[in-house]
Amino acid sequence: MITTDFVPGSPCWVDLGAPDVDAAAAFYGAVFGWDFERFVLEGGDFGDFGLFRLHGRTVGAVGELTEEGARPAWMIYFRALDVEVTTWAAMRAGGAVRREPGDVRDAGRMAQLTDPLGAEFAVWQPREVRGFGAADLPGALCWTELYTTDAAAAKEFYGSLFGWKTDDMPLPGGNGGTYTVITPAGESQERMQGGLMEMAPEFLALNGGRPYWHPVFAVEDCDAAAARVTGNGGSLQMGPEDAEGVGRLAVCLDPAGADFVLLTPAPPA
Repeated sequence: MITTDFVPGSPCWVDLGAPDVDAAAAFYGAVFGWDFERFVLEGGDFGDFGLFRLHGRTVGAVGELTEEGARPAWMIYFRALDVEVTTWAAMRAGGAVRREPGDVRDAGRMAQLTDPLGAEFAVWQPREVRGFGAADLPGALCWTELYTTDAAAAKEFYGSLFGWKTDDMPLPGGNGGTYTVITPAGESQERMQGGLMEMAPEFLALNGGRPYWHPVFAVEDCDAAAARVTGNGGSLQMGPEDAEGVGRLAVCLDPAGADFVLLTPAPPA
């Protein structure tokens, strides 16, 4: 489960890069009931920016796409003890820096990185803002997932960076394949925060054949939430369908093409 105590290496923030911030705010408000609060960030190159809130608690953010050629997408941030140290570690392990370490006013310090296989992610060192204010409840982040072209290489890279513990398990449904679950360093399996799955490049067309991370948001009723996605201009890549031992899920695209997953978790065994 994802929590808000933000141990090192755990997800602590998500934000969406969107071509139209107002349109994104309207769509996600309709799907999840999120409220939107716009902020003016002076200096830097953040562009139009605002926070998503659920019952007064921050669940993420949306910002105007400022990088030429970038696709609309969600960015997942992982807690770092020291952004500079983590950035250098990523480079030594074959990763690349997309945005150099820098301050976000007094909120914290961040860097945006790319793993050696091409998946983009970010790291966050908090000051006044520790991270999102709600997790693992309907309308909030409950899981993170990486589609990668080389699971072994991904496990080695992120293990060197964050010390994640990984465990392989058969994919639900008995159709073969392996799914790797991720647990923060030193934590029990009850703190599993995400997973990764190896896929051939032809199944990663959304990102030009390159690996990518996406967020999974909990919902009370996956089918109803999926209907709100399609009813507000989004589309479904898969589902809704049941995944044994996981719950009912749907892989979605917002109207601009950013991907995310809806999940109604299975009841505890």
